[in-house]
Amino acid sequence: MGTTQLESVPEPKYWHLKTVLTEALDSEFSVGEILPNERDLAARFGVARATLRQALEQLELEGRLQRRRGVGTTVAPPRMGVSVGSEQHAWPGGPDDAWHAVDCRLEVPPAALAEPLVTGSDEAVHVVRRSRVSRGQPVASELLYVPSASVPDLSGIDAPSGAARARAVLRELQHLELERQENAVELGSAGAAEARELDRLPGAPVLVVTTRYIARGRTAAASVATYRADTCRLTFGDLGGVEIHHGPERQAS
Repeated sequence: MGTTQLESVPEPKYWHLKTVLTEALDSEFSVGEILPNERDLAARFGVARATLRQALEQLELEGRLQRRRGVGTTVAPPRMGVSVGSEQHAWPGGPDDAWHAVDCRLEVPPAALAEPLVTGSDEAVHVVRRSRVSRGQPVASELLYVPSASVPDLSGIDAPSGAARARAVLRELQHLELERQENAVELGSAGAAEARELDRLPGAPVLVVTTRYIARGRTAAASVATYRADTCRLTFGDLGGVEIHHGPERQAS
């Protein structure tokens, strides 16, 4: 790595340093490679370590870098797209679904979902918890809320709890004819439970995708999927559902 001194610029030093570091990531480092320590980087760019830390924190927030305890700062893999489409739709748990069923419990849904699910304020529904892993790291978690009326034959299935019960609920949903699904996306911050599942600190930025599955003219199920904002990006097109996909392989995202 050569030496690059920062000249006087109108934007904050750390922001200009971020641009310089980005160019170095694209040209000198490969995905997963460990960056030099802060002392060496600060000396190379002629900045204080506090300025360097600000630039590194910004690059981590943007998903360019990953800080791993006991390892150091590494170049992150390319961001994965969260594709939200409008033409093709499918129930969760179908053959092309890459989510993994974790658990299923009977719980009262949040008030914001109870109304579209047409349930009473204290009526419990099946809550299927699922997770998504990509490149060996957790990238998303999901809670799928399914009223008993949507899976009436579930009572005859001997799968009382856990992943087996979750898979049984998903199989029963396939018996309904899905008319359409509606997606809403917003930026949020990870609560304690989401942070633990996604291996992030509480308050870390996340993308929250809420989906309503419509069958027989009503909301037959609703899901709230939480994606790590540092590893995902939104893409819009004609593909249906919500999926994670990889971009082309390259040195740095």
